[in-house]
Amino acid sequence: MTPKQDSRPARAIGPTGRVPRRLTEMTLAGLGWNSLSMGSQALVQMAALIVLARLLSPQEFGIYAAALVVGRFCALFSELGVGPAIVQRPVLEARHIRSGFTLSVGFGLTAAIVVILSADAIAAIFQMPRLADAVRIMALGFPLQGISSVAQSMALRAFRFRWVALVDAGAFAVGYLVVAPILTVLDFGVYALVVAYLVQRWLSAALLLLGQPHEKKPMLELRAIRELLYFGAGFTLARLGNAIASQADNLVVGRWLGPAALGLYAHAYQLMASPAMMFGQVLDRVLFPTMARIQDDRGRLARAYRSGVFACAAVMLPISAVVAILAPEIVLVLLGPAWSGVALPLRILACGMLFRTSYKISDTVVRATGAVYARAWRQGVFAVAVFVAALIGQGWGLGGVALGVCVALGLNFALMAELSLRLTGLRWRDFALAHLPGLVLALAAGTTAMAVATWLRDAGAGPLGIVAGAGMAGALTAPLLVLLRPGAFLGPDGAQVLRAFSKVAPAGLRGGMASLERRVSG
Repeated sequence: MTPKQDSRPARAIGPTGRVPRRLTEMTLAGLGWNSLSMGSQALVQMAALIVLARLLSPQEFGIYAAALVVGRFCALFSELGVGPAIVQRPVLEARHIRSGFTLSVGFGLTAAIVVILSADAIAAIFQMPRLADAVRIMALGFPLQGISSVAQSMALRAFRFRWVALVDAGAFAVGYLVVAPILTVLDFGVYALVVAYLVQRWLSAALLLLGQPHEKKPMLELRAIRELLYFGAGFTLARLGNAIASQADNLVVGRWLGPAALGLYAHAYQLMASPAMMFGQVLDRVLFPTMARIQDDRGRLARAYRSGVFACAAVMLPISAVVAILAPEIVLVLLGPAWSGVALPLRILACGMLFRTSYKISDTVVRATGAVYARAWRQGVFAVAVFVAALIGQGWGLGGVALGVCVALGLNFALMAELSLRLTGLRWRDFALAHLPGLVLALAAGTTAMAVATWLRDAGAGPLGIVAGAGMAGALTAPLLVLLRPGAFLGPDGAQVLRAFSKVAPAGLRGGMASLERRVSG
């Protein structure tokens, strides 16, 4: 039964459609805090991966990876896009908050009940009997996404990037760096990872609800529901396609190659995706509310989009070149000899790092402007491409699956770029030029890393020495070239980014950044 509509005058909640004068400074400050948080979280995640890889078998990781497939699908329906709709709305009222919270809680509880009741059928699909209990336990965390999504969205809408970043990093660290290793030592096996997932969800939800209070009295006002779900349904359709795409390769590997192969492949994908996800999520979390605020200004949208594309290429292309070259040694150092089968798929997947990251910037533009249905069918094409490519590739083992996934990532990158260019008015030529500095830096970093790695391998150096020596050489090449010839290696896009960052940099760095920007512009 629909509660009586609130008769009080509508009142805007939080920031409205007005663009603040210091929007650029607020955005860049948010990028800084989120970069620090995501960087810390990536280090924690890598530390947990190193520890747990030596305590758990590939088969146990494979079962957990299959459980995450279920968890990520359920996350789609635990809020049905209500949270992003709250961020994107030009004017937010109390009725949106109450109706959105009621919907999110209901969707989260429904998802948990459905998964608990269908756990045996899910395990049968994957042909993993132990998966049933794992997904039942994991389902207890699904309602938490719905309960806390409105609080998180309101915090992002209010540009509380630092606080949200700290909550995410802290909850992840407690779950996977404290709880998971302790339970693993106590011989919980795969359930150590499942319980760590629950702890992370519970802690994050509690902190969000305490730190971002809002009205929680149930309400289902039909007009507010329509306004939220028009955006939210399109957003969820697109996320569904993206979720199928991100998990279809795991489904193929687990179903046709087995849990041990899935454990190897999941680690390869995680090692590839960690830097890509960290950088892409930082940009997306900060740029989405920013671009939503300027969604009607195509000129500013185009400049923000091109700057994001430039930053992705300049950072991710050199990293992908170094990871592809050093993949065998990286696996031995981080995971140990038992995981040597990760090296080949990691080397291939590293070539798709840019596609995995840069499409996030396009995705941000599309969501901020409300073009969620145009986004949805493209994500459907992406999902089909991943499944078909992985299914074909599995005939050649994990390397074939990795190659197929890279091709599908490239297709998604192109489809989302085309849509973003239409929405912003940016030309394909400008889009391509924004990638040029990154390509040059990647060529230089990759050449240096290859030369040093070859010399160290011939000299009989161990994996740690090769990763340290060649990795450091490759990592230092790009910034050294930028300092020596900033105009040649950054271009006008780099000058614009430097100009923006110089406004929010610490006082001791502003002079140097301004000087570097003048050298680039000159």
